[in-house]
Amino acid sequence: MSEYLQPHLDLALRHARPGVTVTPIPRLEIGLGQATSGTSPCLYRSMICFILQGSKDVAIHDNLLRYDSAQYLVSALDLPLSGQIYDAENGRPYVAVSLVLDPALLAQVASTMPPLRDAEAPGLGIAINPMTPPLRDTLLRLLALLDTPDDIPVLAPMAERELLYRLLQGPQGRLLRHIARPEGALGRIRRAVEWIRDHQNTRLRIEALCDASGMSRASLHRHFVALTGLSPVQYQKQLRLQEARQLLLAGDHSASDVAFAVGYESASQFNREYVRQFGVPPVRDVRRLRQSIGSFAVT
Repeated sequence: MSEYLQPHLDLALRHARPGVTVTPIPRLEIGLGQATSGTSPCLYRSMICFILQGSKDVAIHDNLLRYDSAQYLVSALDLPLSGQIYDAENGRPYVAVSLVLDPALLAQVASTMPPLRDAEAPGLGIAINPMTPPLRDTLLRLLALLDTPDDIPVLAPMAERELLYRLLQGPQGRLLRHIARPEGALGRIRRAVEWIRDHQNTRLRIEALCDASGMSRASLHRHFVALTGLSPVQYQKQLRLQEARQLLLAGDHSASDVAFAVGYESASQFNREYVRQFGVPPVRDVRRLRQSIGSFAVT
């Protein structure tokens, strides 16, 4: 960890609990966890993630992204990924701060900046770039408000706008500007992703997805794969399996009940795809997770 991030880390640890802590600052969360023994599926939301301590590997399609406190990550849309977190030196826990992106606020901030012409296709919907002193300083001012909660309603929006401004000035400004444009390719795919999430337990209808996104079948498939690394059907499958895992972990439901609850028509198909995704059958996987409940896979 950079010594410049020690004040950030002190603030985060003072206000975080193991796992994910939703802070009083809107859209700001703190993740605190121990190293995981292997990759674990996780859902990245549309957000910026700053690691304060430790590091993380993120796999999307054929790309492996590695980052730590020297970088920040931008996720342009909700993405089902595989990740693995690592402790810092001497077993110190992984600590990260994430800010969920508000497209309307991004658009407001971008509108105050000189107009730029960006290429239509933004590429992969996730990227990593070096941390900068201006970003680091703005993030510290935002985190410091956790110590003075009465100041949050007035000062947090100002700090968030400055943070977005700094990010828009950076290498991923183009990707962030695409988030703020609902009629661009990224905006349309974001609508498609939202439709899939709203209907993830029903049969995927490509025609309805095309209507929701305003794209042709060919354009939808091309841009969806380019941005997420998955086809729409594969994306829905990832969401279903992650929801099934959460249901199994949270209650006493049988694997077959959960399979039908998340939209599978065949328990045997659910078991096959679960093993392919998580490496072991549902019952064994949940037993293993409960035994290692002290380890947290956080984003």
